[in-house]
Amino acid sequence: MESDGAGSVQYDRWNEDNINMNVEPSQSAVRRIYNRVCVGSTGVVLKSGAAIAALVSVYIIGYVTGYYVHRC
Repeated sequence: MESDGAGSVQYDRWNEDNINMNVEPSQSAVRRIYNRVCVGSTGVVLKSGAAIAALVSVYIIGYVTGYYVHRC
């Protein structure tokens, strides 16, 4: 009954247990940079450095502002 012609398709070779439909979507460049920089120990170091830089900049701005305010 089955023909071995060019138009026939053999579906009995499919093993449905081995088909993986959980394919991760491709990530954007911004998301890859975020995952590389902001997650894990690198993220902790980067966030700590940013916090220290922010505190130092606020200190310098306050120092310069106080100098010019109390100059006279």
